[in-house]
Amino acid sequence: MKKLSKRYKQAMAVADLSKQYELAQAVELLGKMPKAKFDETVEISARLALDPRQSDQMVRGTVALPSGSGKTVRVIVFTENAEEALAAGAQEAGMDALIAKVSGGWLDFDVAIATTSAMKQVRTVARVLGPRGLMPNPKSGTVSDDVVGAINAVKAGRVEFKMDKTANVAIIVGKRSFAPEALVANLNAAIDALIKAKPEVCKGKYVRSLTLSGSMTPGIALDTKQYAAL
Repeated sequence: MKKLSKRYKQAMAVADLSKQYELAQAVELLGKMPKAKFDETVEISARLALDPRQSDQMVRGTVALPSGSGKTVRVIVFTENAEEALAAGAQEAGMDALIAKVSGGWLDFDVAIATTSAMKQVRTVARVLGPRGLMPNPKSGTVSDDVVGAINAVKAGRVEFKMDKTANVAIIVGKRSFAPEALVANLNAAIDALIKAKPEVCKGKYVRSLTLSGSMTPGIALDTKQYAAL
């Protein structure tokens, strides 16, 4: 059994981890937990009442965080107009050379965007990008002919989320340095996006549990009763 750090034990003492809390209260408790030496990422995790093996029960979407994600996003763009993408803030852009670089195993970026016409060639590296959740997808806004708009949206705080093989979804909602009201705004946006991503075939309970946590903190359970659509 892994030994708990002193800081983690102190964090566990801040809240009753057997209870469920209202959103604002959970954010307040998270703020009282000891902080790590780095600015921890804050995320909300949902345990879904879905079967990941069924394609019609897949949950995937994006959310534009009103307070931003607090993360410097590294973006690459598969496009014939590399100059436009680079001027808009892309880390790297292009076609053949970039595809060859990715095919060789280079993955030093956070988001990949592609124009519609580039997708035929981008699919040749799907085996590299897909398993890491980096494959451009129209549903996530990363396949777009408005390259500048797509780059700006990603850098401004749009984050993607996708249900994993264990029916869990984790959504980044900011950093621990954020003001409580900024985190609450981002959390409300994330939960709203999760509700909108509910599959049509799901007629009963959708979310089994919601948990708020920082990178180095225990999870704080949220009261899902406050969200009727869940």
